Amino acid sequence: MNNHSSGGNEKMLNFIAETIELIRDQMATKDDLAQLEARMTSKLEVETTAIRGDIEQVQLRLGTVERAVSTRLGHVETEVSRIRSVVYLLVKDQPDLLRLLGQGQNP
Repeated sequence: MNNHSSGGNEKMLNFIAETIELIRDQMATKDDLAQLEARMTSKLEVETTAIRGDIEQVQLRLGTVERAVSTRLGHVETEVSRIRSVVYLLVKDQPDLLRLLGQGQNP
């Protein structure tokens, strides 16, 4: 009877050991989690660097557009000033037209 009980205990211990091994294999260990964290951190850093690069490119393009618009606006302002001067010379003897231009109240 003692031999039979011993065999039952051994089977029970083997079952428990196999179950624990199975559970352990299915669960992540601290090392597994640390490796996963390291991989995710590395991937996040790479993605963040890529996003920063994209943002810098957009900023450069916006700067280029801003300079082009500013230059063009400067040209437009110069042309408007020339046109106002020419119109002023054309209507300098007509006070009603000068008022429309905002150039003054007196002829």
